[in-house]
Amino acid sequence: MPASPPIYVTQPDLPPLETFLPYLQQIWDSRALTNGGSFHRQFEQALAEYLGVPHVSLFTNGTLALVTALQSLRIAGEVITTPYSFVATAHSLMWNGIKPVFADIDPVTLNIDPAKIEALITPQTTAIMPVHCYGTPCDVDAIQRIADDYNLKVIYDAAHAFGIRRQDGGSVLTHGDLSVLSFHATKVFNTFEGGAIISPDARSKQRIDHLKNFGFVNETTVVATGINGKMSEFNAALGLLQLQHVGRAIERRAEVERRYREHLADVPGLSMLQEPAGVTRNHSYFPVMVGPGFPVARDALYQRLRDAGILVRRYFYPLISEFSMYRSLPSARPDLLPVAHEAARQVLCLPIYPALTQADQDRVIDLIKG
Repeated sequence: MPASPPIYVTQPDLPPLETFLPYLQQIWDSRALTNGGSFHRQFEQALAEYLGVPHVSLFTNGTLALVTALQSLRIAGEVITTPYSFVATAHSLMWNGIKPVFADIDPVTLNIDPAKIEALITPQTTAIMPVHCYGTPCDVDAIQRIADDYNLKVIYDAAHAFGIRRQDGGSVLTHGDLSVLSFHATKVFNTFEGGAIISPDARSKQRIDHLKNFGFVNETTVVATGINGKMSEFNAALGLLQLQHVGRAIERRAEVERRYREHLADVPGLSMLQEPAGVTRNHSYFPVMVGPGFPVARDALYQRLRDAGILVRRYFYPLISEFSMYRSLPSARPDLLPVAHEAARQVLCLPIYPALTQADQDRVIDLIKG
C-alpha cells in the first residue's frame, strides 16, 4: 500500500487554473510584463479597497518591502524589535546598517511586550519594529504612546496580518508610520511571491514608489539610491484573482482552527493561544505550546509527527537572537529574553490551510493525543 502523501504545515491556496488563463492572455497580448502595468495599477487600488487602507505600494516580496520601508523613513542607528519572528524582520535592519535591539515578548500574545521597550531606548534609538505574530495584533496603542513620548518611528512587520481588523472596524495595518505585508506562498493571501507597504498619505507612497524603482522619478531623474522591488504583472494579475477567493479561504481556515480547539482542548500539557477579543482574524497559523505536563517533549512530538509524514514546523525556533549574526548583540542575551526562549522551546505550528481534509486533520489530532 503506498504511503500517504505528506501533510505540510501550510499549502498555497490557488484559484482554478482556467480562471487565470484570461489574465495571462491579456499579459501576452499587451507585452507589458512589469514597470507598473495595468494589472499592477488595478491590484494596488483593489487591494487598498479590500484592506481598508489609504495607500498600497506593491513589491516583489515582503523582505524588500521591509528594507525599503526603513529606507523611506530614513531610519538609522538602533531599532527595537522582537526576537520571536522570521529572520527577515531583523535581516531588513542589518541590510540597512541598523542595529537590532531585541525586546522580550508578552507571554499571552507572543508579540513584543511594550513594558520591555522603554528600558531599551537610547539616544541611538530611532524606531520600533514590532511584529503582529500569527496575525494577533500588537498592543498598538501602548507602542504608539512610547513612540510619541520618545519621537520614534513605528514600522510594523505585518507579514501575518492580512485583512486583520480591530473592534472599531479599522484595519490594523493603518497603525504606526508604515506596515509591511508579505504575499509569499505560505501566507493566507499569496501572489506566488509578493509584498506591499501600507502608507498613510500620498507623499509617503510617492517616496516608496521611487525607492522600489531604483529611485527614478522620470526617464532622466534619479532622486534616491533605490532598488528593483517592483511586482510583476504576472503576480499582480494573480493577486487580483486571489482577492475574489481569499474570503472563502479564511472561512475554511477558521473551520480547521475550530476543530483543533475542540479536539485538543483537554490534552494535558498542551495549550493554545488565546483568541484575541474584538479582532477579525485570518487564522494564518495554529500554534500549540507543548508544556511540561505533556507526555513527551516538544521535539519528540515534532519528530513523531514528521515520521508520520506530517511536516509541522517550530515557528519560531531558534529565536533570531540565537543565530550567529545576532547572538553577540548585548540585547540577545538569553537571560534578557526569558519569555521568548520559553515560547521557542514549546511552540509547534500544526497544519492549517483551506484544502486540509477532515481525515488528514484527524490524523494530526490522533498522533498528538498518542
